[in-house]
Amino acid sequence: MRDSARMWRIIKALALTAFVVFVSLPLVQMTMISFVATLAHPDAPLGAFTLRNYSAILDDPNLRSAFANSIAYVLINICVTVPVAIPAAYAFSRLSFVGDKHLFLAFIAFRITPPVVLTLPIFQLFSTLGIVNSVFGIALAHCLFNLPISIWILQGFISAVPKEMDETAFLDGYSRRQFIWKILLPQIAPGIAVTAFFCFMFSWVEVVFARILTTTNGKPISMALNALFGFQTDIGLVMAVTVASMLPGAALLFAMRSHLSRGFKIGRV
Repeated sequence: MRDSARMWRIIKALALTAFVVFVSLPLVQMTMISFVATLAHPDAPLGAFTLRNYSAILDDPNLRSAFANSIAYVLINICVTVPVAIPAAYAFSRLSFVGDKHLFLAFIAFRITPPVVLTLPIFQLFSTLGIVNSVFGIALAHCLFNLPISIWILQGFISAVPKEMDETAFLDGYSRRQFIWKILLPQIAPGIAVTAFFCFMFSWVEVVFARILTTTNGKPISMALNALFGFQTDIGLVMAVTVASMLPGAALLFAMRSHLSRGFKIGRV
């Protein structure tokens, strides 16, 4: 019995190691290539170790602008979506009104709609408002798709908070707004972190709206990466831009790791 349990632990350890190696190999290869000159340059012969690929990101105004635009998308998206989603999620969790279940289902159905289906009406609406080809227009389009999933996530976290806490706060003289701001928000901080993480993931990699709603201004990093491919592609530069585009996500995960860990555990329960 002991031998079989030990063998099972060894098999699980080997399987986990193999999985980690399988997942890490593309990242390791990508990072290694980002430090290699894949096109011959006067200061870096072909195949030589170089930092030129990363310095080219800082030297290229299009790449600098793309990184700035992507960061702006994420910040606007989070700053708009989360404050709007919190009271909406509280209403779906705590209040009862006619059609609340149907409205909540409609939000979820809107989120699972492919973005490409809504590109034409969104483009016509944004053209009328004059926000096509702008950072704010793209960020607003992201908010439209992130708001339903944000409401759904936060509604689950708010429902996990006992209703007795609301009643006690109201008896102590708190208004609903004071209760949400001073008591509820600290309780659902992991849920806010998870919501912000999902907003970041959607905005950082989204390409459909960026391709249709931008022509010259507001192009994100995903569009800048696509523009690097041509007749003679500098693969080293492409890998360097890819590695650099992963750093904000890694930094966000590290900064919010405790809240994200608690949030996913609560969501799993």
